[in-house]
Amino acid sequence: MIDKSKTENVLLIPEIRKYWADDESNQLIISQLEKKGLKVYLLDDVEIIEEPIKPTMEIIKTEYQHYDYSEDELKTEFEEAVDNYKEELETYNSAKENGFVNGVMFHPKTYVHKKVFVKVIENSKTETTSYSEPMANRKMADCTPEEQIVKINEREIRKRHIENNKQFEYMVQMIRETDYIHKKKALSVDEMVAFSLTLFENNVDYVGRQKHFSKLLGNTSKMTDVEAVEHFKKNFKKEIFYKLIRYILTKQVHFGESNHVNNLTNISFYNAMQGYYKTKIANIEKEYTEERSKRETRLKEGIAVLEKQIQELND
Repeated sequence: MIDKSKTENVLLIPEIRKYWADDESNQLIISQLEKKGLKVYLLDDVEIIEEPIKPTMEIIKTEYQHYDYSEDELKTEFEEAVDNYKEELETYNSAKENGFVNGVMFHPKTYVHKKVFVKVIENSKTETTSYSEPMANRKMADCTPEEQIVKINEREIRKRHIENNKQFEYMVQMIRETDYIHKKKALSVDEMVAFSLTLFENNVDYVGRQKHFSKLLGNTSKMTDVEAVEHFKKNFKKEIFYKLIRYILTKQVHFGESNHVNNLTNISFYNAMQGYYKTKIANIEKEYTEERSKRETRLKEGIAVLEKQIQELND
């Protein structure tokens, strides 16, 4: 890949974020790129445009297979996916006109790679810090004056971070001591936004995010966290709130020794699903009822034989 990228003059981008740059396996990749004379750009240093995948009705049906959607609802989702695809395709086709160049993005463990369009973020073009030797690991005396300025500023940023941590914790403790949780008012939009992001950040795993919530936050890659929350609030709909809750409902049930007749969580989930999938649930119940009936019949017959033997012994 390295030789080919140098021959074809394309940027080679490892799928590594800066906060994982000093991971041992990632260091091997980074050092190898540098030894080959390549400028290392991580995902934080570039904007990436991938070729969009054209949606089909089959893809939509697979994506929403666990939803009891009618053909009209699936058609609506398909039309929305087609509109998004057209926008993404337009962006992809005009990438070079907007300053993007050819690139290859690869996974640092599997080396699976794909062609993409890449644009280096401005401040990354002049950055001199080597990822293979993080400046944070060097002493102040071992740094150049320019790097010392960076370290001083970074320390100040860290101090502000710590202060914000303490300030937030103090605020939360104050709220917990009020009557907030006893308020009877309906949830405000801000509260629903807060709860939605809480569910997403703390309860939705990687697979769930990719499968069900890949577009939840929208394009927030260039925003601060504060701006991202504001962007999410601006585009917030109650349907997002409902979808997250329903996702959590399907994930927070208990298996093993717990079931729909001996566990409060499971019983309430079982009852709630009756309103959407009563026929499908009834079919499953029928199957298990029939098996149970056959077993109980055999059981009664076996017990009857044993009781007869007991009676004969008594006689």
